[in-house]
Amino acid sequence: MFIKKQTEENREKYFKLLQIMGGLSNLFSESAVPFLHYRVSENIFCKAFSAENLSRSDCSADAKKEIENLKIGVGIKTFIEGSGSTYQKIAEFNRSRLIFEKFIDDSEKLVHEISNMRNSRIETTQKMFGIDSIVYHCIARSENRFRIYEESMNPVDMENIRNISKNGNSVFFDDKKENYLFNLSKSTLFKKFNTGQADISIPVNIIEDPYEALYKIFADSLPLHTLNPAKSYGSIILPLYSTRTKETVPEKSGLNQWNAGGRLRDSNEVYIPVPSWIHLKFPGFFPDRETPFKLKLPDGTFLDAKICQDNGKALMSSPNNALGIWLLRDILRLREGELATYEKLAEIGIDSVEIEKSGEGSYSINFKQLGTFEDFKDRYRDNI
Repeated sequence: MFIKKQTEENREKYFKLLQIMGGLSNLFSESAVPFLHYRVSENIFCKAFSAENLSRSDCSADAKKEIENLKIGVGIKTFIEGSGSTYQKIAEFNRSRLIFEKFIDDSEKLVHEISNMRNSRIETTQKMFGIDSIVYHCIARSENRFRIYEESMNPVDMENIRNISKNGNSVFFDDKKENYLFNLSKSTLFKKFNTGQADISIPVNIIEDPYEALYKIFADSLPLHTLNPAKSYGSIILPLYSTRTKETVPEKSGLNQWNAGGRLRDSNEVYIPVPSWIHLKFPGFFPDRETPFKLKLPDGTFLDAKICQDNGKALMSSPNNALGIWLLRDILRLREGELATYEKLAEIGIDSVEIEKSGEGSYSINFKQLGTFEDFKDRYRDNI
């Protein structure tokens, strides 16, 4: 597991940060059970253990760190302890409903479809970030303390799915190792976590008046006027599908550019569409067509990339097959000659990418969940 292989110094820092944040619980509630927002737990974990924070990516892991030559992914869960066990959300499939809704009345087929999508997302996360294995790091919150334990993040054992039963909007099943619940109305998969196995206990002293405590610490050091914010290069969202025909990947362009006619093409030739309004709304975000730039992949490797084609409508790599090898073979796991489809994207829960600019000529790419580009476009529609 992860935490027991960390240094004593880092573990102590982690525990102290948890105690500090738990001590401020009265900022948010009046319960004796310390409050801990899931984003805070992820940031504390990555800060204390110098782990790479993956929480901005829509994937099955929140953090990543190399231990003993193995790259370990960590899914960080924080929840109220309950009475020894609790079902907690491990995956949402709201925007993949088009795949499984035809099985709503057939619980067995539904469970196998959801399990297959869950396993695909775990496998995609490992491929995306070069992760060897993933563990759950669980922070169970009980009265005046945190209790910590870890367990493997196992894919659903498809061969041993059993005990399928439906109760209202909930479909229960297990695979001999884990117990699951799929909520039909929320399109969400839950797993039972057994909190009784927690072997690290951290006491939390909840401060009665955290506002006064924070005021005493910071009041004298705060400036009277705010400083100008640091320069931000920002980020944009690009679709992996056609924006003209909703929920369709064109057969001869974009991810299937290799299938276009006109000349002999490499079987891995692809591009990511750049809608024309992106250039209008975010002028200068990308360099001109003659200027290459570096594109950092989620696993830390880099591609050489450029904006190409008329009106800068395509983000491509150099050589132009490098992006396709990564997207088509590593992430989507398509065979040569097999068309990319929206259904395949929906299976693993992604249909767009975020391009973040970290400096002139320096960019990174991360996958985003279904519907993210449409949300991004709606945000700027009045100005397009």
